[in-house]
Amino acid sequence: MTVHLEVAEGVGTIRLARPPMNALDVATQDRLKELAEEVTARDDVRAVVLYGGEKVFAAGADIKEMQAMDHAAMVVRSRALQDSFTAVARIPKPVVAAVTGYALGGGCELALCADYRIAGENAKLGQPEILLGVIPGAGGTQRLSRLIGPSRAKDLIFTGRMVKADEALSLGLVDRVVPADEVYAQAHAWAARLAQGPAIALRAAKESIDAGLETDLETGLAIERNWFAGLFATEDRERGMRSFVEDGPGKAKFR
Repeated sequence: MTVHLEVAEGVGTIRLARPPMNALDVATQDRLKELAEEVTARDDVRAVVLYGGEKVFAAGADIKEMQAMDHAAMVVRSRALQDSFTAVARIPKPVVAAVTGYALGGGCELALCADYRIAGENAKLGQPEILLGVIPGAGGTQRLSRLIGPSRAKDLIFTGRMVKADEALSLGLVDRVVPADEVYAQAHAWAARLAQGPAIALRAAKESIDAGLETDLETGLAIERNWFAGLFATEDRERGMRSFVEDGPGKAKFR
């Protein structure tokens, strides 16, 4: 398999394993979708890390495989390509990308599917598809512009240039930069902390934010209101408020 799932401490690590550059061929894309659906369904996975290994996150699509496809083939494949990434973006649990080395093209698009991105000092990110005569096709034109704004996204997509970790941080493309050998440990720690939190409330927060960004303010407030009220039917809400009243803030233990 070109992608593996490892579970420990409530954290599921989806690890790309297609050396040397973790090129995202069709089989890898399909496996990503399978594992995204698996971690969504598994109760023992409460947070997720996306990881490509110590040297590279993912250097993009398998260009040799893609070169052999004609228009008719890509009309069929493009939906499956997007669906595999959308499955990752819709995991209803906290997801962090641990980015080392190159995260280009599809690799950058995969990182965009996470809720939070921790990059190593050696990371280089970008959407170089324009240099191949195409555009990002796995969500890059949409998720990148929503994350860093349209003009910054157009600069990266129009030029196809790579940005190093420090510039990616200044653009808002990544959220934290750490030494390369600490990337996975810090990403796992971020996920493990959230894995101890109230699972339904975390799902409610993620879906409220993501769905709200796709609609107008009034509809977004309705989404938030419905989730907020619904959480009053959960054991976690009862446990959290009782702990606050009896022991003070931040001491609740959630199941």
